[in-house]
Formats: sequence, structure tokens, C-alpha cells
Amino acid sequence: MKGLYFQQNSPNEEITFVFQERENLPVTEKNYVKLQVKACALSRINAKLLAEMKMEKELFPVGREVAGIVLDVGSKVSFFQPDDEVVGILPLDSEDPGLCEVVRVHEHYLVHKPEKVSWAEAAGAVRDGVQAYTALHYLSPLSAGKAVLIMDGASTLGTIAIQLALHRGAKVISTASSLEDKQHLERLRPPIARVVDVSHGNARVAESCLEETGGLGVDIVLDAGVRLYSEDDEPARKSQLLPHKHDILTLLGVGGHWVTTEENLQLDPPDCHCLFLKGATVAFLNDDVWNLSNVQQGKYLSTYLKRCDGEVIRWCFQAAFGGTHSTT
Repeated sequence: MKGLYFQQNSPNEEITFVFQERENLPVTEKNYVKLQVKACALSRINAKLLAEMKMEKELFPVGREVAGIVLDVGSKVSFFQPDDEVVGILPLDSEDPGLCEVVRVHEHYLVHKPEKVSWAEAAGAVRDGVQAYTALHYLSPLSAGKAVLIMDGASTLGTIAIQLALHRGAKVISTASSLEDKQHLERLRPPIARVVDVSHGNARVAESCLEETGGLGVDIVLDAGVRLYSEDDEPARKSQLLPHKHDILTLLGVGGHWVTTEENLQLDPPDCHCLFLKGATVAFLNDDVWNLSNVQQGKYLSTYLKRCDGEVIRWCFQAAFGGTHSTT
């Protein structure tokens, strides 16, 4: 039985992928599940995070989002039994790659797979689904009637976030970086309030949001990155497609919540004073944080999949990858 691993001897060296032969895995740990993998999603490998968490290895397993059938369980496993269909995300320190026939995983990293969701859909949607749910449930109090700005709505994360926001009855505004993305967003049902085309610049993002909300600003912002400096100091592509942090501060309403994916966000004293005057907050969305802490094991996965039944998960996944977006 072989598994796929990646190798990087130094930060500047190109990553190489290798197959390693692995022995048959017995279930030795009491709280672990032996899982036959039916589908595995290929997500990006965050080598920088691995280095910061002191998790560098000579060979690091590839593939973390898995769906499959339980083959065997440890003596203290209470949530699963053999032949259960499950989906989950392997932790960063997992020794087993998801791209393998059989893996071992702690039961807290798994939940039961809804019957109406296929193997590929479950493995492909769970990571972005958990991330979107984290942003719109744990990091910001989403509820009916609130105005939400979701940047880059045609991305997988963006589309699932839009569907979850609409499912809660929120008013959604989104941005599109191309004509294709704009058409994709306009086809979503139920429709979103406004699509702001930023393919030729993002100068009207703040103005469009204030116009759509009658000058009150949006209650929640989920960004896809922001510019921190002037256009001359930023790469051309980033300067064109991403809003400046001052645009976000302008369009954010009183008591608003800014959920950012910008890990190096820098807020100057005037920026903080603006947030203070509005009583607004900033939260950082790190999609790996839930399984970096033992306190959070299983919390996000079970909440997301219990509150969103099979139809909603399937709907979100097909919206994210349907039409002009490929599932392969």
C-alpha cells in the first residue's frame, strides 16, 4: 500500500512529490478509527505554517480532506462503528496521507457523511464549508436582515459563504474579478443584492456598498485579502483586484465585523481609531486553527455538518463548482 508525500529540504527549494510504501495499519490507539479512503481533496500545502508550527519533516503527507468507510475502531471510540460513512479533515501532524487506501484518524476529526452527498462532494466541500461557517458563525454574528460583503464570491470559499449567508436571510453583496465570475454570481439562486465588478479596478467597492445600504455600511465583511500600501508599492495584480484596507474601514457599518484572511494585516493608529468610533471588530480567519487546538477538536466539523443538512451541503458545493467551474 502506497501513500503520497511531499519533500522540501529548504524553504526556497521546489517541492517534490514521492510515493512511499506503507505497511498495513492496525488500529492500536483507543480513540482512533481505521478508514478506507473513498475520496481525497487536494488542498494547498502551507509550508510556511508548517515551519512556524515547528512541524517540518523530511516527508510530509499529502491530502487532508478525506471521505470514506470505517473499517475498524479503537476500544474507546464512541461515535462510529465499522461500515459507517464519514468525512473529515486530517490534522496537520497526521502521519498518514489522505492520498492512500487506508488511514488512521482520531474520531474527533470525523463526522458522519450525509447520505445524499457523494464521496467526491463531501471531501471537496468540507474544508471550504468549515471555513465559511467559521467566518459567518463563530467570528461574526450572522442573522437575517444583515448586510454582508463577501469578496471574490466566485471562489469556492466565497460561493459557499454566499449560500450560507442567503440561507440565513442576509443581504449579500459580492465582488467579481472577471466577466465569467460576474455571470456565475448573477446566476446564483436566490439572487444576491449586488455584484461589483472589480476586473478593471476596485475604486467603487466602498461606494457600491454604501449605496446599497443607504449609507449605513455593511454589517459583516469577509475579505479575500487586502492591500496595505499604495498602488505603487503593491504588485500590479494585487493592486488591481484587492481593495485597500481603508476601503474596508469606510464601508464597514457601526458595530460591524471585519473577517480577514490577510495574515499580515497592519492597522495604524488612525485605522484603530476609526474602528473604535464605529465600535467595529476585526477577526482573523485561519482555516487551520480549529485543529491546531485540542479544545476545538471536532467542534467546527460537527456543528457545520449537523446544522447544514445534505441538501444544503450539496447545493453549496454544486454552486461553487457548477457552471464554468470544473469539479475535476
